[in-house]
Amino acid sequence: QVQLVESGGGLVQAGGSLRLSCAVSGSIVSANHMAWYRQAPGKQRDLVALINRGGSTTYADSVKGRFTISRDNAKNTVYLQMNSLKPEDTAVYYCNRATQNPFDWGQGTQVTVSS
Repeated sequence: QVQLVESGGGLVQAGGSLRLSCAVSGSIVSANHMAWYRQAPGKQRDLVALINRGGSTTYADSVKGRFTISRDNAKNTVYLQMNSLKPEDTAVYYCNRATQNPFDWGQGTQVTVSS
């Protein structure tokens, strides 16, 4: 069973940066389209950034130019570098494969951006 462990969240002031990590059990990162999602209180979980098997990336309009998704296949880890953070980026962030059949969700990592 694949396990996803997100880390790196925290409290940061607007304009600051954070780097999230997602450790994935098993050598599967390179074989899957991987993505970061976020869920704010009372809202649905939305896709933030995606990296496909070929390494191409896609971003939600709200984070384009500020966030960068990357992966290290040897470490089975997916990253999300978040710069110029805004209060509206506050949410729990999750990673998973970007398919109709995601893995069991991890616990996520809380990101809180103060104004």
